[in-house]
Amino acid sequence: MSQRLTKAWLGRGPLACALWPLSLIYALIARLHRGLFSLGLLKTQQLEVPVVVVGNILVGGAGKTPVVMALVDHLKSHGWQPGVISRGYGRIANDCLEVSVDADAALVGDEPLLIQRRCEVPVFVATKRFDAGRALLTKYPKVNIIISDDGLQHHALHHDLSICVFDDRGIGNGWMLPAGPLRNRGCEVTWVLHSGQACPVPVKAALGRFSVKRRLAPNANRADGSEVALEDLKGRHLHALAGIARPGLFFDMLRRQGLKLTRTTALPDHCDFDSYKSLLDMPEGLICTEKDAVKLWRHVPQALAVPLRIELDGHFLQSFSHAVTLLCRPKL
Repeated sequence: MSQRLTKAWLGRGPLACALWPLSLIYALIARLHRGLFSLGLLKTQQLEVPVVVVGNILVGGAGKTPVVMALVDHLKSHGWQPGVISRGYGRIANDCLEVSVDADAALVGDEPLLIQRRCEVPVFVATKRFDAGRALLTKYPKVNIIISDDGLQHHALHHDLSICVFDDRGIGNGWMLPAGPLRNRGCEVTWVLHSGQACPVPVKAALGRFSVKRRLAPNANRADGSEVALEDLKGRHLHALAGIARPGLFFDMLRRQGLKLTRTTALPDHCDFDSYKSLLDMPEGLICTEKDAVKLWRHVPQALAVPLRIELDGHFLQSFSHAVTLLCRPKL
């Protein structure tokens, strides 16, 4: 059903049209939800440091987490002490938790664990993002800015700056759920970032729209922290595995690097791999994404993880730095 809906959302065919009346109800509920916060009938809570939300308005991944990690690295290099909060999509726990380097992805979520390992900053997860932010600042009082991985539709936490991320899918048929892929439309954010070809989107960007370039890192990582150059993998028989929103993109990027993929396995986004152990007993070398590796290495420690690198537009980074500096000077 998920695959049928995803395909239906590309156009306005029979299935999308049949679901269109339900999308009107969804849009009404979403508008009512926003209105209750605007009128003060539902409370918005504010943390004592600036909050930057990185999210999207589409169902499925659009590259938010790589943007979060790039922004964290940028802030660290300019003297800020960032922390990251997230709901931890797909995790089995509901309590507020700190994400440690050896945390179980099932408890904290695969993306928060990836962010903590890659960026080495405080990361907290909670159902209510305010609870995650408050716990983070209590334990790490020197943190002076927080990045929220997703949360454009989470109005219970006040955010100072917002970034909406799109990929080359655009907005599909332009309809709201469940007739289309949109969770929201007509909202206003600080910036829009897009990978691939830019297209019209139903989002107002106060400070502009900028491009994002995506590429694979030149090396794959092993579980022990060592690396192997992708160049050295050419000619080997490889089994590529991906449990992300768009596995085909990862496979295509590997092929463009000249790698020979004898087998590809596309799994559901945020897959925990516990139900797919039979797929892991393969003679080929196993290669996967970083997000998959934080869960896969406990089953297959010899698997190789290829990081995704993104390049943010220089003009966007100037605008971002200026906006952050206006909010609050870094604490030295």
